Amino acid sequence: MAKIKTAFFCQNCGAQSAKWIGKCPSCGEWNTYVEEVVEKSVSGGAASVKQRATAARPRLINEIEAREEERFSSANQELDRVLGGGIVPGALVLVGGEPGIGKSTLMLQVALNIPDKKVLYISGEESELQIKMRAQRLGLLHSNCYILTETNTENIFHHIHDVAPDLVVIDSIQTLTTPSIESSAGSISQIRECSSEFQKYSKENGIPVFLIGHITKEGSLAGPKLLEHMVDTVLQFEGDHNHVYRILRSQKNRFGSTSELGIFEMRSDGLREVSNPSEILLTSRDEPLSGITVSSTIEGMRPILIETQALISTAAYGTPQRSSTGFDVRRLNMLLAVLEKRCGFRLSIKDVFLNITGGLRIDDPAIDLGVICAILSSSEDIAVSDKTCFAAEVGLTGEIRPVTRIEQRIAEAQKLGFEEMFISKYSLKGIDQNSFSIKLHPVAKVEQVFSLLFG
Repeated sequence: MAKIKTAFFCQNCGAQSAKWIGKCPSCGEWNTYVEEVVEKSVSGGAASVKQRATAARPRLINEIEAREEERFSSANQELDRVLGGGIVPGALVLVGGEPGIGKSTLMLQVALNIPDKKVLYISGEESELQIKMRAQRLGLLHSNCYILTETNTENIFHHIHDVAPDLVVIDSIQTLTTPSIESSAGSISQIRECSSEFQKYSKENGIPVFLIGHITKEGSLAGPKLLEHMVDTVLQFEGDHNHVYRILRSQKNRFGSTSELGIFEMRSDGLREVSNPSEILLTSRDEPLSGITVSSTIEGMRPILIETQALISTAAYGTPQRSSTGFDVRRLNMLLAVLEKRCGFRLSIKDVFLNITGGLRIDDPAIDLGVICAILSSSEDIAVSDKTCFAAEVGLTGEIRPVTRIEQRIAEAQKLGFEEMFISKYSLKGIDQNSFSIKLHPVAKVEQVFSLLFG
């Protein structure tokens, strides 16, 4: 019998050590090291369904046949967009998000909706009856979807061999255990070994596997960092529990772009795809209100119009407040400094509150001009027309800088019925203004924008 070997692992970041350490040298957390068995047994795991692999040999790169990945649709346009056009056979996809955000609902909808594919949905958190009740609430029962409630990977691979599915969904990877590791479910060793078994299965058999993962209180995926390196795609499902909209982002994607974004609406009957997010992010108002502007941003390949709200008030206490929701507060402070230094607006003695509606977080500098105009509108208590849109970056000298893909931003604003748009005059190069019916205001300085908007 082999001697049992143990090691110490950090439960926060997955760093390994030969002895116990009070403070993790990798992530800096205290008292996170636990002892786990690292000696493996001979049997168990994916070896029971392993197919005979062909021997690999070195090949010249010119000898390798180049071909496109054969994708198939998940019957969910937003998920297909984030994945890069569909599901790639043999892909290992990790879906993470906060508890109750809708990860299981999204993957169950995919499992029940996917056409002409045999799906095996494995749950270690819910019973078969609970999953059946969820499917009834979604209104999706007539499906070629198998449900399995099991946490032992050796039994799971036996069932996979019998069912022979075209897609496997694991909910969640933290609940699974493998007989080759003597530690509790959710430990670093268990997560790493279970993920390795499913990675081997997906690559050798060409079957895509979706792993649902928990996240820590800091917002990162629970388990070792190695888990994110092992998978092909890492999807982050996020949103505010106070809003009905959910956002699916790609943090890593070996088969597509990582800049794509999918938007869903959480309803009583499941998640609804939002094909035109600009319309839901804009508020309909009966009368013009000060401090509100609309800016054009780009998320992935799609332009989105978002509403920015600003409130400027006299500081009640000695130190003015700077608060921002959905926008970087450091960039907000920079824009306020530009308005004070370059344009002469005394905002250092006033409270400034900024909000991006819809629960989105925007990092695109193209909304700088919209943020500044919302601040000036609230400060002067003069409303900006709800038919006016903005798309430009503001520099430290007060100049209006151009942004990328301006034609797509203009076309989106025109499609939604906006009548005028403020852009940088340096963005006009190569643009046919006659092809747009919307009125364009090319500006170079913040002072020009102020005089055109407020006189």
